Parts: sequence; C-alpha cells; structure tokens
Amino acid sequence: MKKLACLLSVLLIATYSALATPANAAPSDDPYSTLLSLRERARLYDEILSKRVTQLLPELMQRTQIDMWILISREYNEDPVIKTLLPANWLQRARRTTILVITREGDNKIGTYAIAPYKVGDLFERAWDKAIQPDQWQALSDFIARHDPKQIAVNQSEIWAHADGITLTEHRKLMDALPKKYQKRVVSAEPLAVGWLETRIPEEVSLLKSMVAVAHAIIAEGFSEKVVTPGVTTTDDIVWWFREKVASLKLDTWFHPSVSIQRSDAKAFDHESSFTAGYGEQTVIPGDLLHVDFGITYMGLNTDTQQHAYVLKPGERQPPEYLINALSKANQLQDIFTSNFVAGRTGNEVLAMSLTQAKAQGLQPTIYTHPLGLHGHAAGTTLGMWDKQGGVPGDGDYPLHLNTAYSIELNNAIDIEAWDKSIRIMLEEDAFFDNSGVWYFNGRQRALHVIPSQSTFSHRF
Repeated sequence: MKKLACLLSVLLIATYSALATPANAAPSDDPYSTLLSLRERARLYDEILSKRVTQLLPELMQRTQIDMWILISREYNEDPVIKTLLPANWLQRARRTTILVITREGDNKIGTYAIAPYKVGDLFERAWDKAIQPDQWQALSDFIARHDPKQIAVNQSEIWAHADGITLTEHRKLMDALPKKYQKRVVSAEPLAVGWLETRIPEEVSLLKSMVAVAHAIIAEGFSEKVVTPGVTTTDDIVWWFREKVASLKLDTWFHPSVSIQRSDAKAFDHESSFTAGYGEQTVIPGDLLHVDFGITYMGLNTDTQQHAYVLKPGERQPPEYLINALSKANQLQDIFTSNFVAGRTGNEVLAMSLTQAKAQGLQPTIYTHPLGLHGHAAGTTLGMWDKQGGVPGDGDYPLHLNTAYSIELNNAIDIEAWDKSIRIMLEEDAFFDNSGVWYFNGRQRALHVIPSQSTFSHRF
C-alpha cells in the first residue's frame, strides 16, 4: 500500500507540474536546445539588426516625419538607443566618439552613415575622412549642410530615459558646430526613438518565443525538488541557483532575481519588499507559497517573469483549494486586462477600464504592466505602476501600437480564511500585441509549481 500511495503521489505531482507548464510547450521539448553558440548568436544578431534598420526604420521615419536622426555617444557613456544600432562584435559599446546619422531619402528610403573614427559594421557608410577634415564635429556640420534637413532630431526626452541619451556636453558641441539656421532645426527624436525601441519584427517575435520558453524552464527547475529541500533551502539559495543556472547557459540577467514567501503567519504583504527580497533570507518550509521575479537577456532582448510555487505539507497531494482558486482569480484579472488592449488607446485608459471591470467582478486588482524588448523595463506604453494606480503621467498617456511586446505584470489580492489574512498572487508573463490581440509567447502559469515535502518522497528509494 505504501508503494501504491507513493506512486499516486508522484503521478499527482507530475500532473500539477504539467499544468504549470505552458500549454504550447510539450513536456519532452528541450527549450535549452534552442540556445546558439556565441558565434551563431552574433551572426543572427547582425541579421536581425540589418532587417530592423532596412525594413523598420524607413516606416518609422515616414511616420514621424523626421528627416535626420543623429545619435552621438562617447565610449563608456553610451546612449541607450545607439547601443541597439551597433554590430554584435562592438558589444554595444561606442568607440571614442561615435556618431551615427540616419537620413530620410524619399518614401521608405533611408541613408545610414557613420561619422566615426572606425568603421561601424556593414550597415553604416563611412562619412568622415579624417585626412580631409580632421575635426569630427565640423565633418558632422558639413554633412548636415549637404543634406539640408528640415528637422535634425537628437535623443532628448523628459519622459523616457531610453530616448534621452545625448549628454549635455555632446549637445553643446553639436550646437556649437552648427550654423544658426540649423540650430533652429534641432528637435527631439522622442517619437522615433520610442518607436524604434518598442516595435518588434517577426524574427524578434520568434526569438522571444524561444527565450520565454527557456525562462519558464529555468523557473520550473528552480521551483522543484531538484533545487528546493524544505527545511534546508533558503530563498537566497534559490536566487543564487537562478544566477548560476543563467550563467551556465551563457545568458545574462538584467536584474538580480528575487524569491519571496507568503505563508500562514502574522506578516502582512509588503509590495516593495516582494520585488526586492526585502523580507530577508528565509528558510523554505512545507505550506509556503513561493514567488519568483526573474528575467534573462539573450541577443539584445529581455524577458521578465513572475510565477508561484507551493510546498506540499506532509500528506498533501496537491495545493490547497484556496490557493488553486487564488491563482485562477489572478488569471481572470489577466484576461480582463489584456482584452482591453486596442491600438490607439493610452496605457492610462486601458488601466482605468481594467481596474473598473475587475473590481466589478469582485477582484482586488493592482496592475503595473510595462513594455518589453531591447530593455527589460522598455520604452513604450506604461500601463500602471504598483504605486500609481490612478495612471502614469507621460508614458501612460502614450498610445498602444501594434507589434509591441509587454510584460503583463499584475497581482490580485485575495482573503485566505485558513491563513487569517490577505495574500497576493503576483503574475508576470511576456506577451505580444498585434492585430489578433494579446497572446503569450509561451503560455502563462495556470497551475502552481509543486514542490514535495521531504516526507512525500520518503519511500521513493
């Protein structure tokens, strides 16, 4: 009978693990097999960059009616946008003073030039001969005069840090080099810079699908008995396991992961601490509800995921019904929220609609979703912040555009009578917004990851 009970336990836990796996990822799939060698990554990175420049940039310059876009960076103080235009073997670093100039040359045609001391890959034509004009800034001024643009856009923005990359020194040098008539034509490149950063092309969508599958696989492994031994393993142990796992796959993290615990005790939920491991290091014990916030970086793109796991108590075969229901309510909030995505609606409009609808359905929602892509917290439409549920001035007023990616980040509070307190189910899943609506790159968590207690598997050997 003990052997039969053990077998049933294993089967039930396997069933719950399968439910926690995204629906479109077969259990036999190996997401890690999609990761390329460093050399192959560089090749693909440059191919995608070339398509973004030649296919996407002409459309964006036409949309924003910007004639000339100038990006200027000095080594070790790179503009966030110029990093996304440099070839793979530059490792997103400028060399000395690197100046890129992109010009609109008719409908859906652009010119790409580098006024730089070194050749900038194959996408940018070298437009400075130091032997003829030793002064780089005068060479830039002469180039501008030859093209005579109506607008000269530089990366200045009060709203998005990503689009505010020109430094005070570089701006002063540019203005000093320009004749007065061109000084008056200098404008902010904000709409172009944000459009460039937020828009994904099909090749990037395919890449994000495989990246999110990898992120999900890492979380599933980290929230398993392979990593967690109740009564022994601490939250910091799990955090550093995530860091080591990412490093072993030759990936990067764009933020330090956090693992937090909600359990049946007197401690109230603290929103800020839940994201910063502010509760301090805790030992995982049976009955705990674990939460992870985790993101990876691969070939210039980023993921951002939050999921939950439950640690079975001795004798339990599945999470308590109240926690299963709590996750279902959070999934309900996701559905309400993503159904309100419409191109042209602002983030603040979608936020207000979603909160109103969720509360009418008896939920206790908090929504704080952000764009995702070339940065983790990326440029584009912000849809709430955890401490700004009345709307976010600036980037919350920016309208949604198609072909953009988001971390669907939110939580729903729910009263747990058995714990005599309210808990939060905090979810974050990466998704894409296109003509079909919002869809998840690799599904979303619909069931808790399950970690067995020591006693559950006491007879497995």
